Amino acid sequence: MKNEKFVPEIITDLKKDILKVPSVIRECSGIRIFGRRIKSICYSTDIAIIKNIDADAVIAVYPFTPHPAITRCIVEVADVPVFSGVGGGLTQGHRSVNMSMFAEANGSLGVVVNAPTPKETIHEIAQVIDIPIIGTVTSSFTNIEEKLSAGVKILNVSGGKETASIVREIRKTHPQVPIMATGGPTDASILETIQAGANAITYTAPTNGYLFSKKMEVYREKEKG
Repeated sequence: MKNEKFVPEIITDLKKDILKVPSVIRECSGIRIFGRRIKSICYSTDIAIIKNIDADAVIAVYPFTPHPAITRCIVEVADVPVFSGVGGGLTQGHRSVNMSMFAEANGSLGVVVNAPTPKETIHEIAQVIDIPIIGTVTSSFTNIEEKLSAGVKILNVSGGKETASIVREIRKTHPQVPIMATGGPTDASILETIQAGANAITYTAPTNGYLFSKKMEVYREKEKG
C-alpha cells in the first residue's frame, strides 16, 4: 500500500478561492530547470489569474507582437517562474533576439518561440541567452531535429486533440527530450498526454469572465437567503 505523506497546508480566508490545477498533473515526471521541478504550467496572460493559481509556472504567449511591457508586468506579478513568448512567426530575427534578452534580464525562466520560427532565429537567440529556448510544436510534420539542432531545449506540444499522438511520435525518436504539452479539458485527456510521454502539462485556466459569473451566482443566492 502506498504511503502517502501528510502535507500541511496554509490558507487564509482571502486566499481560499485560488484556482487549483487538476491534481492528475502530479502524475507526470516534471522538468527540472536550474534545480526547480516544474509539472503544472498555467497558460495565461491574465495577471489576476496568474496571481491566484497554484501552478508551478506560467507560459505567457499571446497572438500579438511580443512587447517588453507585457513581459515585464507578467514576471513582476507572478509568484512562480515565467516562460515568456518572444515571437517567431510574424516577429522574427533581431526583434525576437532582443525580446529574448529582455525576457532573461527581467527574470524569465525560459523563452517560447512559435511553431513557424526559422532555425536561424532560434540559433541567434541561443547565442545570447542562458535560459532554455522552448520550441512550439503544433503538428506531427514538424521537423523536431531541426529545432533541437538550432538550440531548442524543451518542446512545447500544442496540437489540439492530436497532442497526445504527437507526443507519442516524438518519444519514438527522442526518448529523453523534455516535453511540455497541453493536457486538454479532462483528467482523462491529461492522463493520456502524460502516458504518451509528456513531462509537464500546460493548463488553460478559466477566463476571468467565467469565474466572475460563478461568483455572481453565489452572491445572488446569498441575497435571496
